[in-house]
Amino acid sequence: MSKIFNKKVVYSLYAVALCSLLVGLITLSGNEKKVSFESPSGVIDILSKINLPVMKESDTVIGRPYNNEEVKIVQNYYDYQGEEKDQTSSIIYYQDTYIQSSGVSYSLGEETFDVLSVLDGEVIEVTEDTLLGNTIKIKHSESVVSVYQSVNDIQVKEGDIVKKGDKIAVSATSNINSSLNNHLYFELLIDDVNVNPEEYYDKSL
Repeated sequence: MSKIFNKKVVYSLYAVALCSLLVGLITLSGNEKKVSFESPSGVIDILSKINLPVMKESDTVIGRPYNNEEVKIVQNYYDYQGEEKDQTSSIIYYQDTYIQSSGVSYSLGEETFDVLSVLDGEVIEVTEDTLLGNTIKIKHSESVVSVYQSVNDIQVKEGDIVKKGDKIAVSATSNINSSLNNHLYFELLIDDVNVNPEEYYDKSL
């Protein structure tokens, strides 16, 4: 009888140990699931508290280099795939030389107008040129650069940080395109390639 009782006790102890082991495994499994579930949310909570700079869409929308609605195009960008009549009007003639316009010229007749930065950026070059007129070059990103030629009353210098819409100069004249009188010659380069600015205004890069 004692042997039978001892066996029952042993079997009971085995059963209790097995149940304890199963409960432990289930608990551990539940905790593992909980940890794996909570870990990403914890990271998200931490990230949400970090003040990261947010680029607004309006910061990357290219504005026009002027704000006077009376300003008109007096010479277009030379489009290699454009119609012949448009190409002809986009040729700059200077001292028996024909030059294809790689930008757009804007004018207000004899009146000057404010010249504005088309995007936030850094002024990387300000030069005086008797042929092209005074020139300002602004780098907006690794791939976008704007160029403003035939300007006077320059408000910026190399290294200055400008905001979109900041006044950087006023329109003036240039010897290479003297027939246009007072005007702004504007170029837009994307990945070091001149593009037609008129196709990029009010668009986000």
